[in-house]
Amino acid sequence: MFERPAAGNRAVLVQLDFGDGGLAERVAELELLAGSAGAETLAVVQAKRQSPDPALFVGKGKAQEIADLVAGHSADLVIFNHELTAGQQRNLERVLQRRVVDRNSLILDIFALRAKSHEGKLQVELAQLEHMATRLVRGWTHLERQKGGIGLRGPGETQLETDRRLLGARVRLLKERLSQLEKQRRVRRRQRERTAVPTVSLVGYTNAGKSTLFNALTKAGTYAADQLFATLDTTSRRVYLREANANIVLSDTVGFIRDLPHSVVAAFHATLEETASADLLLHVVDASSADREAQIDVVNQVLREIGAGDVPQIVVWNKIDATHGQPGVEHDAYGKIGRVLVSARTGAGLDLLRSALATHLFPPPEPHSEDDQTGLIST
Repeated sequence: MFERPAAGNRAVLVQLDFGDGGLAERVAELELLAGSAGAETLAVVQAKRQSPDPALFVGKGKAQEIADLVAGHSADLVIFNHELTAGQQRNLERVLQRRVVDRNSLILDIFALRAKSHEGKLQVELAQLEHMATRLVRGWTHLERQKGGIGLRGPGETQLETDRRLLGARVRLLKERLSQLEKQRRVRRRQRERTAVPTVSLVGYTNAGKSTLFNALTKAGTYAADQLFATLDTTSRRVYLREANANIVLSDTVGFIRDLPHSVVAAFHATLEETASADLLLHVVDASSADREAQIDVVNQVLREIGAGDVPQIVVWNKIDATHGQPGVEHDAYGKIGRVLVSARTGAGLDLLRSALATHLFPPPEPHSEDDQTGLIST
């Protein structure tokens, strides 16, 4: 049964076309993002521009058109699928007389909803504070409650200066706590390296089916849903590969997305570092998405940014049940495994994927000639 979103979440969405292509896919992704944040989409506004308007992003005429639409639909907020400057956001809110949320704030809001672990919540709060510090006007005095409040305000200090100081203190505290957790993770990683258990990280565009695949391979029962950023907290499980008679450690990680806010990448640095130190990446791709090639490029770009660009990959072509595809294994020109076609939902092709993991991580020893074994060189 459909449940109406909570009051205050009735939204009008805005997507501009700057000639980058993939407009329909971007609009569909924005609707998914809005839904994942709990918003009810009332209307979608699209427009073409050469470049953003410095004051209102969309221009004066289009802003008034959005204002009329918002009033006609009794919308509570307007969501832009773009990054807005602090000035643009303030100007738009004056014209529209509604709360305005840009893409970065929307993604961070979803992260705040999804984070469950202590570390995940710290990472999200740090990302939010660092993002919002760039548009600080006032309103951070609620941080006093977390630090005690009395005695914090300097003589003659303005509200804005107080807010900035409180915000800076909170950011430093969060970074210290995350640094301690990072040290603990580094110790655990060294312990795994000493036991020589190969590590495999699942990476991919958000909603590609990583968590469903993780559950199918590990029987872990972690949360998986048809929504963006269903998984934020990294989960690791030991998996026995019968094909190699050996164990591996498989990790499910946060999904990537185009134009991922830099504050998110920075705050999740320690978590993403796990990906860079993996022995192998399973790059999960939604085979049913019309935008899959662009999504693959986005994931590879983020991997390069976090220092994981050179980690070996096996591409997992997931959701073949939605494309009526058949499970299979494809090799590159050198005979190496390049792509495995599976359906994590139905289980089709998972045996091929396990075999591919075993072959890549535990390759059979190369045969030697008798002359090699006796130390002689064949001529």
